[in-house]
Amino acid sequence: MPLYIEHLGVHQTAEVEKWAGLIFGATFLISAIVSPIWGAMADKHGRKLMLIRASLGMAIVVFLMGFAQNVYELFALRLIMGTVAGFIPASIILVAAQTPKEHAGWALGMLSTGGISGSLIGPLIGGLLAEYLGMRTVFIDTSILLFLAFVASFFFIKEHFVPRRRSRRHFGRFGALCQAPGCSSPCL
Repeated sequence: MPLYIEHLGVHQTAEVEKWAGLIFGATFLISAIVSPIWGAMADKHGRKLMLIRASLGMAIVVFLMGFAQNVYELFALRLIMGTVAGFIPASIILVAAQTPKEHAGWALGMLSTGGISGSLIGPLIGGLLAEYLGMRTVFIDTSILLFLAFVASFFFIKEHFVPRRRSRRHFGRFGALCQAPGCSSPCL
């Protein structure tokens, strides 16, 4: 990210550091705010839908990052990225919910290995691509891979989703949590 920020015209080291921190942190700040919303929607509409939303949204935003003209546009796109991100958490939840119990540990381990491998190998490949093909090409290539993840998720993932009925919960006079109907604790 700091190299791309320099490519966008910020050359003083202190300014590059400031923008790199803001641009990198903005995604995670917004993601922390909207993640509960996406989680609630996953509980209501299914995990596959969230996987599709995240992969397509990130593909579009990363593609647009390749065409950013200044750090302000990059910052805005990273904020938007925070709102649509969540592919890895959605895939973990989907795998955990869909995999038979006897294979869940293996499936989640493989998913974790893939995520860590991508974190380790991705910057290496991205650095090589940036060196030989240009900085903007890395964003375009990444967006193509994210779009392929969207296509694979859309066509090849089968989810057997049944929304759970939520029990009514309320608090009694003294703050004790009650669950109706069939509440076993006294609602004082």
